[in-house]
Amino acid sequence: MADNKGILYLCATPIGNLGDISNRCLEILNEVDIIAAEDTRRTLQLLNHFGISKPLTSYHEHNKKSKGEYIISLLLDGKNVAQVSDAGTPAISDPGEDLVRLAIENEIDVTSIPGPVAGINALILSGLSASRYAFEGFLSTNKRNRYEHLENIKNDTHTLIFYEAPHKLLTTLKDMQEYLGGERKIALARELTKLHEEIIRTTISGAIDLYSEKSPRGEYVLVIEGASDIRNDDGVFWQDMTVRKHVDAYINDGMTQKDAIKATAVDRNVPKRDIYAQYHEIGD
Repeated sequence: MADNKGILYLCATPIGNLGDISNRCLEILNEVDIIAAEDTRRTLQLLNHFGISKPLTSYHEHNKKSKGEYIISLLLDGKNVAQVSDAGTPAISDPGEDLVRLAIENEIDVTSIPGPVAGINALILSGLSASRYAFEGFLSTNKRNRYEHLENIKNDTHTLIFYEAPHKLLTTLKDMQEYLGGERKIALARELTKLHEEIIRTTISGAIDLYSEKSPRGEYVLVIEGASDIRNDDGVFWQDMTVRKHVDAYINDGMTQKDAIKATAVDRNVPKRDIYAQYHEIGD
């Protein structure tokens, strides 16, 4: 990389409680030449709170092409740029990922200043499995794309994480009930890290009942348990799985390793010791 190129810093900012910002993030925001912000007004409030005065430029979904080229030109001229989203970590369901791609294409150094991520906070508070999860972001507003998305993940055994706006929440829950089933466990997280933080742990159908009676407020993170009983056309969910993946599927559903090995042995009609040996690769 040429010495005169700047560095792009992806700066994670608080998702609620301003005390969650890191000292390193504050140092970088103080040191860069310019800050690219999804909402300059919101970022200005954050900067003012911490006594930081820096030039701001808007960078969001609707101007990312033209502004992306502008920001890259600054970096190529040796300017250091911090990119921030409205809240949380940039490049996650955020146009920052396009900026990262552009920077890499132009051989510009990119580094992250880690911090809050709403999806991970919701996951660890959900009470659902955090060992294997899939971040699904926002569902499309296009019905066809939305239904294809849900169809594609309905048999996924990973815990699923979605973001959703309050005005679309009830519609989304009803679509999820149709494709994922109403009895799936779900945690709905809102106001994370704030004074009125709320985690509702219920089922998809229970959430529909709840929000049919009350209006959703605030941005939501939805954490949904993975599919626990995948069936292919032959009625055998593990048909194309290795023994390890078969056992791990049961463990991901909450079984102990011992019980998962036993269940796998029953499924495959083989001695439990054989499954144990294959799972632990004894004798290989």
